[in-house]
Amino acid sequence: MNQLMEYFRIETQSDLIWLILGLSAQLMFSARFLIQWISSEKQRKSVIPNAFWWFSIIGGLMLLVYGIERGEPVIILGQSLGIMIYTRNLWFIYVSD
Repeated sequence: MNQLMEYFRIETQSDLIWLILGLSAQLMFSARFLIQWISSEKQRKSVIPNAFWWFSIIGGLMLLVYGIERGEPVIILGQSLGIMIYTRNLWFIYVSD
């Protein structure tokens, strides 16, 4: 157990909370593909529902906060651009309706 704590850089209760937030963020971000898959199966064609973009934004924001807290430049850069793209896609969806 100690090696696992060291591997994940968990030294305090705060570190554990941040790890849980990071894992939750990744689950939220990954759930968007499950949503897209289920929607596509129901319609028997490839579709991207609005929920996909919402999960992308929420999961992306959570991952960005986690990346900033942990000082992870790869996460910060990756999520910053993605969040702008996801937001723009939702903008197009709601403006065109």
